Amino acid sequence: MRRNPPDAPPSPTSPGRAGPLAALRASREFRALWVSNVFFFGGAWTQTMVLGWIVFDTTGSEFLLAVFTAVRLAPMLLGPLAGVLSDRHDRVRLLTIACGWALGAAVVLSALESTGQVPYWALVLGGLAIGLAQSPSQPARSALVLSLVGRRHLSNANALNAMAMNMTQVLGPALGGALISAFGAAAALWISAAWYGLSLLALRPLRRARLSRGAELPHADESLRDMLVGGIRHILRSRLATGVLGVTLAANVLLWPVYQAFMPVFAQESLGLDADGLGWLLTCSGVGGLVGSTVIAALGDFPFKGGLFVFGTAGWAALWGAFSLSHQVAVSFALMAGIGLLSAAFGVLQTTLLLMTTEPAVQGRALGVQELAIGVMPVSSLVLGAAAEYAGVATTTFVSALILVAFLACLALRMPALWRYRGV
Repeated sequence: MRRNPPDAPPSPTSPGRAGPLAALRASREFRALWVSNVFFFGGAWTQTMVLGWIVFDTTGSEFLLAVFTAVRLAPMLLGPLAGVLSDRHDRVRLLTIACGWALGAAVVLSALESTGQVPYWALVLGGLAIGLAQSPSQPARSALVLSLVGRRHLSNANALNAMAMNMTQVLGPALGGALISAFGAAAALWISAAWYGLSLLALRPLRRARLSRGAELPHADESLRDMLVGGIRHILRSRLATGVLGVTLAANVLLWPVYQAFMPVFAQESLGLDADGLGWLLTCSGVGGLVGSTVIAALGDFPFKGGLFVFGTAGWAALWGAFSLSHQVAVSFALMAGIGLLSAAFGVLQTTLLLMTTEPAVQGRALGVQELAIGVMPVSSLVLGAAAEYAGVATTTFVSALILVAFLACLALRMPALWRYRGV
């Protein structure tokens, strides 16, 4: 008997809104995944701030900070392979392995920092180990959402996941900066290790539910190479999916490396902030992102998904350009809150639109290609780091923001179907 897939389109009579917590109410398993994500992202955001601060504080070099960031983000290049594994294997088991690996890597790095100042090469290797846990697990983490909540609640669920990330972006950097100021970097790293442990414990209900995807996906006898090549060909036949991936690629080439690598530089050189101040600067972005994600979650299955994605991302880029010119602490904090607010349009909808414009059988691989588009950040971080060493971080960021706004304007003119897309 033919089974109705969990991501089947909602009926025309389904209401578009069901409250900002609709997906959490609809699925007990999604609640478990969401709690796990809260702790996993908490560990990731704390480490992003603390390790970046340690590297720049010990080296004083924008380029070495960019090298560290590039190595930490390099596992994103494994996105297509991770997508194949997500379509082929039990996604809950993949997340369990990722959490366990992250916990082990964080404990080792924390222990090394506790013994004294960690050399630069050890920080680079530690960042790589943690990146190997975080990035390759993302296709399984995102694809599992659709299996748990269905198409109707997909935007809501992705917005709730973005809220989880932004809540931890609020708490993690602020906590990390405060701990560095009060107790030192080692304490902040131990806190992040504990968050990974809690994330692993939160996955237990999903493991007990035995939510294996193996029985649903006809790929048991297909080679990894055939799955990879066939999946990419299938994805690229969708013009809308290609447009979404193009926006993801452009944003991660031009501006996301700035946030990932150069915020300690803005804090120290442009605004004169210490570690605690950097933490609060990043917290402003998290607060803005949390508000934006809450708004998208409350909208439910709203009709103007494509427009919010394209024009919201353009506004996000414009605010980055303004932030790069600011030397006033209060103005910069406000701009960073606005950047976080509009980042929700990009962060939530890039995954939602990609899942909606691809077939269920290749959605893991589509998310893997998305992870590869995000994975250009190691290379772009090096390029932007070299540019910042020559022209300065502010000038580099301003030019990158202008280029992204121009790209999105051209895309809106050449592909109006993307910004008019309603999710049908």
